[in-house]
Amino acid sequence: MGDIEAPEQSQSRGSVLRSVLPSREFTTSRKGMLLIAEVALTFVAFVCFVASTAAAFVTAPLLEFLAALFLLFAYSTKFNERFKGFHWPLMDFLRCVSASIIFFIISIISVSKYSDSSSKAAGVFGFIATIIFAFDFYVIFNDLADFLKQGGETMSDEPARRQDNSSDYDSD
Repeated sequence: MGDIEAPEQSQSRGSVLRSVLPSREFTTSRKGMLLIAEVALTFVAFVCFVASTAAAFVTAPLLEFLAALFLLFAYSTKFNERFKGFHWPLMDFLRCVSASIIFFIISIISVSKYSDSSSKAAGVFGFIATIIFAFDFYVIFNDLADFLKQGGETMSDEPARRQDNSSDYDSD
């Protein structure tokens, strides 16, 4: 009996694991790779800050790690498409801007003020995370700007068409 149940259990575990892990399609996309890099870098910076004398800065990498992990989960499971309560790109943009500023500041402080190697490593990983977060908000900003340009053009063209169609005062 144990042999019969084992394949079913492994299949159910595999399906549960696949439902939690990001899809291959998402992980190979630019956004997926950026989010995975953000999760990895913030986790490494968190561990370095925990081991350093600059442990006062441990909260920022932890919060950014959790936020990036949540968005990785939300985008990979398409939770953002099912939950329309937030404007996801704007929320992601604000997260990236704040994370890049915070990581830049705490990295400068940890590299310049503290002399232990863990603080220096945390600062280096923080600088790398700053670059990744800055690139991510640059990409998001360009996507939002393109969206607004497209939305602005359709909005501005529509009233002009209505005016042309409803105007009967053309002279013959």
